[in-house]
Amino acid sequence: MIIFSIGQLGWSTLSGLINAWLVTFYLPTQDDISAGATQFITPGLVILGFLTILGLITSASRIFDAVTDPLIASLSDRSKNKRGRRIPFMQYAAIPLSVVTVLLFCAPVNAISAVNVVWIAVFIILFYLFMTMYCTPYNALISEFGKTQDDRMFISTSISLTFFAGTLLAYTPFVFSGMLKGAVDYSWSYRICFIALSVFSCIAMLIPTFLLKEREFVDSKPSDSNMWRSLAATFNNKDFKVFVGSDIMYWIGLTLFQTGLPFFVKVSMELDESYTMIFMGGMTVLSAVFYPFVSGLVRKFGKKKLTVIGFLGLAVAYIITGLIRIVPLPGIVYGVLICVIAAFPMALLGIIPQSIVADVAESDSVKTGENREGMFFAARTFAMKWGQAIAMLVFTSLAIIGTTQNQSQNEITASPFGLTLVAFCAVAFCTVGAVILTFYNEKSVMKTIAKDGNRSGEDDSKAEDAGESKENS
Repeated sequence: MIIFSIGQLGWSTLSGLINAWLVTFYLPTQDDISAGATQFITPGLVILGFLTILGLITSASRIFDAVTDPLIASLSDRSKNKRGRRIPFMQYAAIPLSVVTVLLFCAPVNAISAVNVVWIAVFIILFYLFMTMYCTPYNALISEFGKTQDDRMFISTSISLTFFAGTLLAYTPFVFSGMLKGAVDYSWSYRICFIALSVFSCIAMLIPTFLLKEREFVDSKPSDSNMWRSLAATFNNKDFKVFVGSDIMYWIGLTLFQTGLPFFVKVSMELDESYTMIFMGGMTVLSAVFYPFVSGLVRKFGKKKLTVIGFLGLAVAYIITGLIRIVPLPGIVYGVLICVIAAFPMALLGIIPQSIVADVAESDSVKTGENREGMFFAARTFAMKWGQAIAMLVFTSLAIIGTTQNQSQNEITASPFGLTLVAFCAVAFCTVGAVILTFYNEKSVMKTIAKDGNRSGEDDSKAEDAGESKENS
């Protein structure tokens, strides 16, 4: 299970590079340009007056990404590869994913050019294709490797830790690129960091594909359903529909906070942008401290109650964020309060939802006789992407209320009032998510799994007794 979690360290680092650096690298601010940054594509809100060229490219690529999720999930669920249904996909995707990540930041023309636009469009689509090829089968293995509730919680905890570690690694070019500037130009000071992180990520992603033999852990029958029938059957599961509805609310609320954090720090708290990394790092470390206690709490209170608590805890953190310009306190005090209050809910929501999907997938497998774990996790990823897309639309619409945007610049100008609206909007989404999850029938799901476990135990016992009788005879 530890070897398995190393794979997530790899892909989360690459995902973090795209999330943290694609916009920063290709839409440099005026300060970055003064420091030597190159403009590779036309800057400003030049698409319909509210989108950048890069914004249009990334939006289109996410639509493509959403379509490939169920396609890859179906191919994986139906695979009859003798090495397993999941590992071969992961192994084939790891190297191309790492190479494409580097090439995405290597636009061929060192100036504003339509060639660069095409280059970025092609490689961002390839990035999401290979990311889906690795992540969808990878996530499906959570329920297949996790034979017991304790195993699933251990896996969920491990991959949540490696996810945070990979995300933090993606921010290290902020430090190391500065050491390279002067020896190489501005763009290559970052590209060298991206190459190093991509090589590291590739090795991490390949480790479980070579060290784990899927057939030794998983004895599952390939699904016979085609993509659309499998997808329809997945969303026909009542408990999964409830979970997905709640999960979309979670991703909207979380993305609103993560996207807005630099603005909350700089505009609302009136602190230097460097505090963004300090607050994010502090919250991540503090959240990791709570990880060892989550499994014990799940055994005592159940996953549903703790996830609802996680939602409400995040809502409290967002309420405090919304009060920054209303209640006069030093910005640093607000930053510390938000980190401390959000840490425990982040631990709960970083671990438990993955385990819930694994439970629902196994319960559905018991009822239907089909092993469609890949489709369940692909559907969850689909919900995540919709949540993130909605959050970006909400943030860019609310944060700018009360300001006048300069369409020739890349920066979003946020107002304190607009950011307050964003914070309380996040409160609403988290609260709705908690309410929706109360309709999840955890007892029924766990009862179905327990019955199947007891039946399997009886079959094993009968087989052992038969073997002993034969041997004695």
